Amino acid sequence: MSQADLSAEATIARPGTARDYLELLKPRIIMLVVFTALAGLVCAQGVTGVTMNPVMATVAILSVALGSGAAGAINMWYDADIDAVMSRTATRPIPSGAVPREEALTLGLVMSAVSVLLMWMSSNAAAAILLAISIAYYGWFYTMLLKRRTPQNIVIGGAAGAFPPVIGWLAVTGTTPLDPWILFAIIFFWTPPHFWALSLVAHKEYEKADVPMLPVTHGAKATRRQIFYYSLLLAPLALTPVLTGLGGWVYAVAAAGLGAIFVGFSIKVLRSRAGEPDAGAPERKLAMGMFAFSIFYLFAIFAVLLVEHGLGAYVPVGGLT
Repeated sequence: MSQADLSAEATIARPGTARDYLELLKPRIIMLVVFTALAGLVCAQGVTGVTMNPVMATVAILSVALGSGAAGAINMWYDADIDAVMSRTATRPIPSGAVPREEALTLGLVMSAVSVLLMWMSSNAAAAILLAISIAYYGWFYTMLLKRRTPQNIVIGGAAGAFPPVIGWLAVTGTTPLDPWILFAIIFFWTPPHFWALSLVAHKEYEKADVPMLPVTHGAKATRRQIFYYSLLLAPLALTPVLTGLGGWVYAVAAAGLGAIFVGFSIKVLRSRAGEPDAGAPERKLAMGMFAFSIFYLFAIFAVLLVEHGLGAYVPVGGLT
């Protein structure tokens, strides 16, 4: 029996609370997922001129939130053994004994079905199918197949978090042209440097749980290089909405400035000893600083798109359309 199994079995049950069940759904991830899905939905209306009934649009966004929570519950159900090993996750609802594993799985499956059904009723079958695919991608493909098998788990699995703006766009128009896939690509290439910055600090935890995150399998130096490379790819990629006409001059300025700061952070991390055995508090603080800024970065550029399309501040900068 593994150390993870022993830790999980040794957990003493405690009464579950509403907060425990909310935590099971990973609310912080839900916030980001809902925000990017809303951006896709609003941008679709701004670009195409197609309008969606506000009530149906609200239900569609609620469906995305439920789907994200469902995937989070399934993830926590499956990862309960390794969560019990890592100190930063040992207090989660399942390893702490507040929520039985079977309840988490049941909740995840029921919420999955409800979210897909609501999306189909509020928008169209295509959006409902893509929502179902995104739930399965995170709950099954990433969690069960990738996470414990390859250091590229975050790279490949990042697609799960990149689907929401495409789903939002699809809910409005029933189509997926280039623009929503550009938004998908931005999130996809944002995910590795975002998560690897955190893993530089938490690498010992992943090693203890036998999870092959990049710092564990390839070392801190290789991870810092990869963070830098992905940042160099992300910064210009985030400017492509300007070329297609999806982003206006406000977006162009914001994406350029924030992208420069993002790359600047990655250079500082590259030159540091973050993740090394002898790394001190300043290096750890630097890595966590980049992790925190990466969250702000993604929220900010999608917020600008929301403002441009949703509040009428959109000013085209010319481009391919």
